[in-house]
Amino acid sequence: MNHVMFDIDGTLIESYDFDSECFAEAVKAVTGYEIDTNWSRYTHVTDTGILNQFFQENNIENTQSAHEQIKHVFLSKIRTRIAKTPVSEIVGAAAFIARLKELDNVSISLATGGWYESALLKLASAGMDISNIPIASANDHYSRIEIMKIAEKRVVKETRLSFTYFGDGSWDLNACKKLGVNFVLVGDKVIHNQSIMNFEKQDEVLAYIGL
Repeated sequence: MNHVMFDIDGTLIESYDFDSECFAEAVKAVTGYEIDTNWSRYTHVTDTGILNQFFQENNIENTQSAHEQIKHVFLSKIRTRIAKTPVSEIVGAAAFIARLKELDNVSISLATGGWYESALLKLASAGMDISNIPIASANDHYSRIEIMKIAEKRVVKETRLSFTYFGDGSWDLNACKKLGVNFVLVGDKVIHNQSIMNFEKQDEVLAYIGL
């Protein structure tokens, strides 16, 4: 069995930039503080991990309450944003997932550093069919590596032959290196020997998986 896992923002859908904007705006609205949006400097680049570090660095107390308020404001901003401007898929992403679903020797999961609720909102806006595909998110853990492990456990019930992860950030690459996972870069945010700009050339993408 070949397991294929996808990040969501910037990998399957064009949502990285506005997602970051909504997150920063929500943090400012609730705490009054500006958050550093150089996400790569955070130990755990997930919504939960970033907030945990932000709270610690700014000596913010009542973190559970602040976390819940920020999440509420963030989701509201996401809903408003996508109502005005629907999310677009990364070219060919939906068709590629549909093709993978047809293969008997492939299992699929999604692992995002974002919150589960926002992931569903954005994927639905982009018209992505993720039915029967397990998702792990920042709701499950603050660590991207642990989120990936959880996503895999939710779908892989037998010994896997290979594990490939599609992501767009340096944090995705680092997590894959630590886990020994085959990484395919989507986009050009970092330099990597296996990279695609989109999923249009399906055979080329399948070759990176080893199929």
